[in-house]
Amino acid sequence: MLQKKVGKLPEWDLSDLYDAPESATFNADMEQLKKSVHDFEAEFKKAILIKDAPISENVKRLKRSIDLYENILNLMGKLSGFATLHHVTATNDPGRTKFYGDTQVKITEISNKIIFYELELNSLSEKVLGKLMNDKELAPYKAWFDNIRKYKPHQLSNEVEQILHDKSMTSFSAWNRLFDQTISNMKVDIDGETRSLEEALNYLLSPHEKERKKAFLGVTERLKENIPLFTHIMNTICQDKSISDKWRKYKYPEQSRHLANNIEPEVVDALVDAVERNYANTSHRYYKIKSEMLGKKYLESWDRNAPLPDTNTKEIKWNDARDIVIDAYEEFSVDLAKIVKRFFDGRWIDAKIKDGKVTGAFAHPVTTDTHPYILMNYQGKPRDVMTLAHELGHGIHQVLASDLGPLLSDTPLTLAETASVFGEMLTYRKLIQNTKNEFERKVLLASKIEDMINTVIRQISFFKFEQLVHQSRKDGELTSEDLNDIWLETQKNSLGPSIKLDKMHKYLWSYIPHFIHSPFYVYAYAFGDCLVNSLYSVYEKDRSGFVTKYTDLLASGGSKHHKELLQPFNLDATDPSFWNDGISLITGMIDDLEKIN
Repeated sequence: MLQKKVGKLPEWDLSDLYDAPESATFNADMEQLKKSVHDFEAEFKKAILIKDAPISENVKRLKRSIDLYENILNLMGKLSGFATLHHVTATNDPGRTKFYGDTQVKITEISNKIIFYELELNSLSEKVLGKLMNDKELAPYKAWFDNIRKYKPHQLSNEVEQILHDKSMTSFSAWNRLFDQTISNMKVDIDGETRSLEEALNYLLSPHEKERKKAFLGVTERLKENIPLFTHIMNTICQDKSISDKWRKYKYPEQSRHLANNIEPEVVDALVDAVERNYANTSHRYYKIKSEMLGKKYLESWDRNAPLPDTNTKEIKWNDARDIVIDAYEEFSVDLAKIVKRFFDGRWIDAKIKDGKVTGAFAHPVTTDTHPYILMNYQGKPRDVMTLAHELGHGIHQVLASDLGPLLSDTPLTLAETASVFGEMLTYRKLIQNTKNEFERKVLLASKIEDMINTVIRQISFFKFEQLVHQSRKDGELTSEDLNDIWLETQKNSLGPSIKLDKMHKYLWSYIPHFIHSPFYVYAYAFGDCLVNSLYSVYEKDRSGFVTKYTDLLASGGSKHHKELLQPFNLDATDPSFWNDGISLITGMIDDLEKIN
């Protein structure tokens, strides 16, 4: 039925990685990985540098170890990436699940043997490391060494690190897998028809309130049935993190995330404070306007993402979505558009909804010597077009940074959302250009405001939920009602008085994967959106040279701090006013909507 409406949807071709699970090439690479790791350990464990050797000789030795280490990481990423991508499109397939699980166990066991490397690098004195970094061969890796150095106070002995690494398969990773399989295989009954969770959630975008309400109640009823399991998973994830944080001497739950994001806690605090202070002027105000547009005194839980009356709800065909996004990028940069086209031409995208396929969307970088893959569940809504633009932004970022190699290409989550959100903005501007009348413009404007509220306001409310949950978990196990209450508290604060939360709304925390997969990830979305708002403002004021500077920013991957990356644009995320400027674009768009409403 859906294919008739949106056309044939692409399924990715993983043969650029391997032809099939347990293929001769896959098995040969697994054996090669074992050998490479064995040889690496034999050559460098407790011997990264040669004692009393000339500095030039140790520079060569350290550079050789880095090159070999990167080769190992790429091969490991290729094997692991293939197993993951092969699994996520059919988590209900026992064969795929077994292959994925077995591969992860093998790679965990193999990678355990190289844990020593970064630990021993951190044992080098500042004096010795300083001399080594002065050499032009090693200077490009300074950012990586600096990043490793940050973790020095939080690292444990090699033996303990190995134990934790081994145990991850039966702790954090195991609970992640259980969560994913439960969500992927969840079925929702709507009018006697069985739908996947992803399909059921799509009904919340229906123009018909009865359909939205049925979908909302159907989804939340299934979540309610599984709430004991989700509660147990959340409690376990929180406690697992708390134990790890205690041993690693992290002072508060989100500290490790800030460290991974290479972001100062005061910068995140300023972002969160700015967003919370603007709840009333953003989401509260917008939902009041929307309730008026829908002719209602207030919105129900199932109305939050409802389309405006008389909106054209005809599905957007896949080929049209592709053309919209490509055209948007071509107007900005022909070179970036060429990268976008490679994703379509190379079959690097899997957009078809399938039984057992994971929900949501992501761009997987795989390795720097292959290419990324994009997963999404395309259903023909304008929001799906934005999701496509978003994930392609990630893909562009990953392709451009890949020349740096695995150690420097990995971008902190805060800046990782820059290209994705910028891609959404380009696509939105393209759609606005194509509007035929004032009503179409109003619909698009309202849709973009909703997307920005979902990206900034909603994600910060998620972050506040996580903070409260992890803090409360320290006092003991949380009941389902504890989690439900925290969820409702943070939701009411962010959504405001114009949305009346249904009694079943309290279960909606339980299907959000970020809480399980990547605790405290969510503020990166708000960071990225506000950053892009500021970047786009710079672009509109003066386009000369912007594309080159923007491309350089993406190509820098994780090799530079956000302060250095933003300097060419005269932007500074450490300045508290920076966040107000980013949020002002949202409030300005709400002002525009009020004028034309």
